[in-house]
Amino acid sequence: MKISLLRSALASGAFAAFCTFPAVLAAAPLTETTAVHTKPDAASPAVTFLKAGTEPVAVAGSLASTPAGWMAIELPGPFEGYVENKDLTKSLDVKVGAPIRQAPKADAGVLVLAEKNDKSTITGLRGKWTQIKLEKNLTGYIHIGTTPGYVPPIATATAGGAAPAAPMESAPVAPGAFGAATEGSPAPMVNLGDGGGSALPRQFSGRFVATRRPFTPRRPYDYALVDDAGRRYAYLDISKLLLTDQIENYVDHPVVVFGTARTAATSKDLVIEIESLQLR
Repeated sequence: MKISLLRSALASGAFAAFCTFPAVLAAAPLTETTAVHTKPDAASPAVTFLKAGTEPVAVAGSLASTPAGWMAIELPGPFEGYVENKDLTKSLDVKVGAPIRQAPKADAGVLVLAEKNDKSTITGLRGKWTQIKLEKNLTGYIHIGTTPGYVPPIATATAGGAAPAAPMESAPVAPGAFGAATEGSPAPMVNLGDGGGSALPRQFSGRFVATRRPFTPRRPYDYALVDDAGRRYAYLDISKLLLTDQIENYVDHPVVVFGTARTAATSKDLVIEIESLQLR
């Protein structure tokens, strides 16, 4: 990859000029699709891809601490990530220092380590993994040097712009999984955090669906929240909501609910006692 203006400046020793005038760093557009890594290391996971023509701007004050041949850039959130259920507190917050991974598996790339006051919304469950939407900006790294043997992993980039780093995997929908198109068994549920349910309300995101189906046994609750794959990850207790006669207006729409999660008394299903509900 060539960023001619930057490379010529570095070659001429004009490093201080770039530190003083960071806007100059945005003047040289990328000439090819470029991977954005979590660390200044070609072997580290790619968070996303920048298309050719993008004008990257270095994070302010990062030039002195970034290894030669790399540029630190800011990536605006939100980001999808996965954390192990054991890394959730009783209030369903991610424990400080816990790895937030790009896929629901132990060997998936680490997107970032959780920090205090991070804001996240639970958007689904994958067995022992919880899917979250992380509301924060991250720092990524693009390769701007000529490291021997380095080949930008652009094969998985999508056409037309930035794409998610390859492979944010979603667990496959098992035959008969509950959702808009199929019915039957829900996604496997587990106790979350330290000891299960939470006494504190928080946000959950998903698609609001009705569980009632003709000629089938009635579910414990009439409504549920499903993830992007159509798998139920929580029943919804709407007993505290006002104007429940308008609840049908939310069916089959993406929503954000605010409420308290608990484990059902007769099963391991997650139940969210809703305090507020809004379209996403």
